[in-house]
Amino acid sequence: MKTDVQIAAEFTPKPITEVAAELGLSAELLEPYGKDKAKVALQALKNPRQRPGRGRLVLVSAITPTPAGEGKTTTTIGLGQALSRLGESTCLALREPSLGPCMGVKGGATGGGYSQLTPAGSINLHFTGDFHAVTAAHNLLAAALDNHLHHGNALDIDPQRVLWRRVLDMNDRSLRNTIIGLGGVNQGIPRETGFDITAASEVMAMLGLAEGFEDLRARIDRTLVAFSKDGTPITAGQLRVTGAMLALLKDAMMPNLVQTLEGTPTLVHCGPFANIAHGCNSVVATRMALHLADWAITEAGFGFDLGAEKFFDIKATGANLDVDAVVLVATVRALKMHGGRPKKALNVTDVEAVRKGLGNLDKHIENMQRFGVPSVVAINRFADDTDEEIAVISARCEELGVRCAVTDHFARGGAGAEDLARAVIEVANDAPKAFEPLYAWSQPVPEKIEAVATQVYGADSVNWTASAKKDLKVINRLGFAELPICIAKTQSSLSDNPRLRGRPRNFDVTIKRVLINAGAGFLVVMTGNILRMPGLPRVPQAEHIDVENGEIIGIA
Repeated sequence: MKTDVQIAAEFTPKPITEVAAELGLSAELLEPYGKDKAKVALQALKNPRQRPGRGRLVLVSAITPTPAGEGKTTTTIGLGQALSRLGESTCLALREPSLGPCMGVKGGATGGGYSQLTPAGSINLHFTGDFHAVTAAHNLLAAALDNHLHHGNALDIDPQRVLWRRVLDMNDRSLRNTIIGLGGVNQGIPRETGFDITAASEVMAMLGLAEGFEDLRARIDRTLVAFSKDGTPITAGQLRVTGAMLALLKDAMMPNLVQTLEGTPTLVHCGPFANIAHGCNSVVATRMALHLADWAITEAGFGFDLGAEKFFDIKATGANLDVDAVVLVATVRALKMHGGRPKKALNVTDVEAVRKGLGNLDKHIENMQRFGVPSVVAINRFADDTDEEIAVISARCEELGVRCAVTDHFARGGAGAEDLARAVIEVANDAPKAFEPLYAWSQPVPEKIEAVATQVYGADSVNWTASAKKDLKVINRLGFAELPICIAKTQSSLSDNPRLRGRPRNFDVTIKRVLINAGAGFLVVMTGNILRMPGLPRVPQAEHIDVENGEIIGIA
């Protein structure tokens, strides 16, 4: 089998100026990074739309992910290429990869086979420096806070109630909990803190949800970073480094333009994880894709219960975006695992295991229908899948009244997803009305959490720890109760227990903490054993990455 690098070598990328021209972008709106990628100025959103009518937005999500891999990003790219092959004006809007998964377990996030982005190596690693800019801006605020403590602490900040940790775009469990300020009087104020991964940074979330620079400025200013000794909230604006943070984020605010192997324009921008943040690319990039093309194809991280729920209830509701169609990616391999078959035996035909795993598909279809958006199930076919196994999934979709299409875009590129593209066009044309959010932001926090836990996850009830109850009192006292909720939960199960595959029943969700992300504009609800700084596995993907003949290899 050819590697992704070998497949990419079969294609000659268009100059990025040519890709931009297909979207009606002039050279004056571009800041090129070499010949194959460029930043797009925000002015592009202010220029009149050059195409008739409005752009239509398609969201790609998936069933609960497994180590077998579902190919959600690959499907998103294949769908975009297929729409282009059908003569449709198309622009993808995807998240930026994080170095953590690239060097850890998951590997890269630029698709695969004949449905991948180019230049994949650059996008997966340093790209245009956006993640580094977020890391620097976030840590500048942390440094300013500790500097304020060191030089007299005029704001009377309680060192034991500092909320703002540092970030690093790398999996490093050793940094989850640290003590800083050791070494003597001139080394700062000793206190406990720690590191999160950059994808969990509130700066990343702010960048992804901001409508522009002034909105980003306001979000940074109101970010809650600590409490004073008498319980007064301390915000980032009081530390007077907002302007410097904006300077560091100036270029990162602009979406990045690249292309697929078949030349479909793609905006890649921002990368919050869906299990610990809101899991979507930026509002600016999504708006830009809708503004420049007739079809904007985007995705939300992990399964529908995580990224897609947050896309609807946080991003789309907050930015007033409509969604014309949803694609749910399902695979025979994943359903076998949800049906109890081990990963090492997935290449063996097992119709019964697929049938046993259908409960997971059923629940995600139910969740899609709950939001009232026309939907299509994309059966992403792998080489070992049999017609009998595929037929089980197709029959269930027919039984539930949901369109489905078998795709082969990994092996055939856009040609392998044309049936999916036609189905998406048909259901989007029949879109009856705007989607229905799961809850109103004005509802009490416990009601919002219960709505997601019981209706989307399928939980019987919600349990609150003493710490979470204390957090809720602070939230109500400070007036943050009307923010939407962003539940941090394992991606491996519909429940908060990663070992419960398929469609778990008779379970409760335990709320451990509720954190205020005032700048991002949501409350982070911590469940289970979720971590905001992952660790590397025993054999990390980094051990397989190298450079041969000037090309980066080994990013799976």
